[in-house]
Amino acid sequence: MFEDIYNFLALSETLFTGGMPKAEQLTDGAQKGLEVVINLAPHEVPNALPNETELVGSLGMQYVNIPVNWNTPTKDGLDRFIEAMDKNKDRKILVHCQANFRATAFVSMYRILRQGWKAEDAMEVMHKIWDEEDYPMWKLFIEETLKKSRESES
Repeated sequence: MFEDIYNFLALSETLFTGGMPKAEQLTDGAQKGLEVVINLAPHEVPNALPNETELVGSLGMQYVNIPVNWNTPTKDGLDRFIEAMDKNKDRKILVHCQANFRATAFVSMYRILRQGWKAEDAMEVMHKIWDEEDYPMWKLFIEETLKKSRESES
């Protein structure tokens, strides 16, 4: 049931991404050892899970909400995500949003910026769900973020 989350991807034994989960899917995830839920969608998006904060807490998991506006992704949002991932890197994590677009983009950038993945390898995961070419503001955000990171390294 956990694996039935919309656009679900199991990226490793401990990292999963997906669209908006239903309560029973989170319950199943908790029973399967999920420890942290990171939600990148604002609470007011369509199909948002009511009381997700309380539900996740009642299931014994940690809940992190970093509301990323779809039309205006920011470096601050990405930085907060990276910090949350770093703090929980040894735990079983679900990163979700509304349709697994924001989630796969941020996880791909995390892998590039923090884990040293090659961009083409990291972005392959995102491209299983969506293509930034279809969303110019995301294409620009990703390109600028990665360019600034390369510049700061040199």
